[in-house]
Amino acid sequence: MQTTFSDNQLNDTENKSSEKIIRKCVHCGMCNSTCPTYNVLGDELDGPRGRIYLIKDMLENNKPANEKIVKHIDRCLSCYACMTTCPSGVNYMHLIDHGRNHIERTYKRPFIQKSFRNILAFILPNPRIFKYFAFLSKLIMPFKFMLPNFIKNSLSLMPSKIKKSSLKDKKIYRSTTGKTVSRVALLTGCVQRVLSPEINDSTIKILNRHSVEVVVLPEIDCCGSLSHHMGKEKDAHKYFMKNINLWHEEYLNNGLDAILSNTSGCGTTLKDYGFIFRDNPEMKKKAKKISELSKDITEFLFNNLKLNYVESNKKYKIAYHSACSMQHGQRVHQEPIELLKKTGNEVLEIPDGHLCCGSAGTYNILQQNIARKLLKDKVSNIEKISPDFISTGNIGCMTQISSGTKLPIIHTVEVIDWLTGGERPEKIKNL
Repeated sequence: MQTTFSDNQLNDTENKSSEKIIRKCVHCGMCNSTCPTYNVLGDELDGPRGRIYLIKDMLENNKPANEKIVKHIDRCLSCYACMTTCPSGVNYMHLIDHGRNHIERTYKRPFIQKSFRNILAFILPNPRIFKYFAFLSKLIMPFKFMLPNFIKNSLSLMPSKIKKSSLKDKKIYRSTTGKTVSRVALLTGCVQRVLSPEINDSTIKILNRHSVEVVVLPEIDCCGSLSHHMGKEKDAHKYFMKNINLWHEEYLNNGLDAILSNTSGCGTTLKDYGFIFRDNPEMKKKAKKISELSKDITEFLFNNLKLNYVESNKKYKIAYHSACSMQHGQRVHQEPIELLKKTGNEVLEIPDGHLCCGSAGTYNILQQNIARKLLKDKVSNIEKISPDFISTGNIGCMTQISSGTKLPIIHTVEVIDWLTGGERPEKIKNL
């Protein structure tokens, strides 16, 4: 795609990067064929190619965003299916991030919309505050019929009960085998540790049981993804820089073989820290190292450990939902499937498994109509194959899909933990 950025504009790091991305686009439209929002809405501007034109026009002409542009950019899920499909290697992820940053700088959102986004950006990345909000939502539930549909639908994503971790809070969880073959840091997450603490518990237990020491730095709450994808650069960079500095200090002082995430959306962002700080003299080397160390938990288990599987009395049919941030963002797809197959159970392929479930961070809150349509399609495709339960590697997908089906859905690491000697997940105890 031809561009007309001036030399002065290209002195800006973001413009220079985006110009290179835009020039790779050959207008072929293959991205639209796998774009969930284009398939639902049928509007060229709600597909990647259309959004590229909108961003190009804003940046080249140094235009502030308007209501039309914001509507179509906001509708992007950041599922990155277009990147998997694109034959030209267009890095849409970095371009849409730049577009969102530009919108946040130049567009004045309506008061209610802006306030609600600010509330989400304040509550969700802070697990202690989110936990209080989760308790409050339980008190509100009996009266939700009195609330607007938008709030009512948002509350439906909250858990019916707040669980407690089975492990004590510690900085270091030592190997339980008497030896240590590896030392890793674990990102325990913000929303996840409140909604499903059993995911972190299973992660730590399976690693300890296979001679891996796990470090959890208590100062680290959020990877920064939620703020980042809302275009809130300053908020996101506070999380980014704190995490990078703390993990890098731990790496230098005590050694780390990997930094693990069990939430694929977070993992995608961790792996992008190096790009985000590519031109920051103070941070770029540290950020690059943190990105190099970052791995999804299933990626680490598959490539670094020989797991001790145990025989199960019953074989199950497991529908594996490959989260968009996993298969498209991190390009980690086959590893969790192979791990599940090694349990001796049958792993089922979900029809149109490349399409998003509609979760996408805060998307199922901010774009509820589209998210409901995507959820309905996803659940229909899952139920067609009649699994015993669903497995996935992302808390957002678990929350979204469970709101549309009665089938149990559990994290992949919970399944693998159970079938390598851990406890059976509570959600499938009656199967």
